[in-house]
Amino acid sequence: MQSLWMLFATFMFSVMGVCVKLVSDKYSTAEMVMYRSLIGAVVIGCLMLARGGSFRTKLPFQHLWRGVVGVTAFGLWFFSMARLPLATSMTLNYMSPIWIAAILFGIGLWRGKTRFEWGLVLAVFASFVGVALLLRPTIHMEQWLAGLIALISGALAALAYLQVRHLGQLGEPDYRVVFYFCLTGTAGGAAACLVGAWIPGADPVIWHAHDLKGFAMLMAIGITAAAGQMAMTRAYHLGKTLVTANLQYSGIVFSSIWGVLIWSDAFGWFGWGGIAIIIASGVAATFYDVRNKVAVTEEAYESAKRQLQQAKAGDGIKGG
Repeated sequence: MQSLWMLFATFMFSVMGVCVKLVSDKYSTAEMVMYRSLIGAVVIGCLMLARGGSFRTKLPFQHLWRGVVGVTAFGLWFFSMARLPLATSMTLNYMSPIWIAAILFGIGLWRGKTRFEWGLVLAVFASFVGVALLLRPTIHMEQWLAGLIALISGALAALAYLQVRHLGQLGEPDYRVVFYFCLTGTAGGAAACLVGAWIPGADPVIWHAHDLKGFAMLMAIGITAAAGQMAMTRAYHLGKTLVTANLQYSGIVFSSIWGVLIWSDAFGWFGWGGIAIIIASGVAATFYDVRNKVAVTEEAYESAKRQLQQAKAGDGIKGG
């Protein structure tokens, strides 16, 4: 189920990306971040009230950390997209699974754990190779700063995803994690709109007027983003971190398909080969995880069976 939740999340995010692209000429990046988060907060808040969920949390600082890091990563990614080729920006940002693997490897070494799941790490790197083949990123000398910012956005996204996992381990429900993330994004987006209007050479309009198309697109962005965040949060709560992180590469496949259908983007053999590698690595990571879980379950069953037989043998000796 965690694989299906992540696939659903990446699909929702790809639809959100289509809506963002269709309305990007009307609203600033900060506005779209604000409206995306605001609509998500309203939708999740209404669902919480309807289902009797509680807004009270014992982990305000953990939610604040997740929100600030996640929104900052999102903002830096949009900043880099304005200054880099889209393929380069997406590739650098989608290095977050590799950052997650590196972070988990460092934690494992620090705690003295000798077992590390190299199969999953290999699947993550294979997915990134597929991304590079699909997008074929390029970067020029004068774009090194924007490239560094995109790289940092991927590292911050990795920290945000690990924090989502940590909040789930602490017992925070999915809806509360997403709700407070949306609140942070709303405040951060509104602040960016106010600050951006005062930057020399920038658009002096803080919030642009709406028309029917713009309103519909903003609603679609907010709803698909909220649904994607809920599914992604549940995937990180339920599944293995590296498997879930690796499956986020499927979002590039969905986005590429939308590009073909809507904007008539064309792919060569490298592009289709990259898509095949992404899908194959995602399937391999999922089956690797399932195999490990089955092995652990069988080992636990055999251990319990031996303990039960030893207990019965001990009772028989006492009875004799």
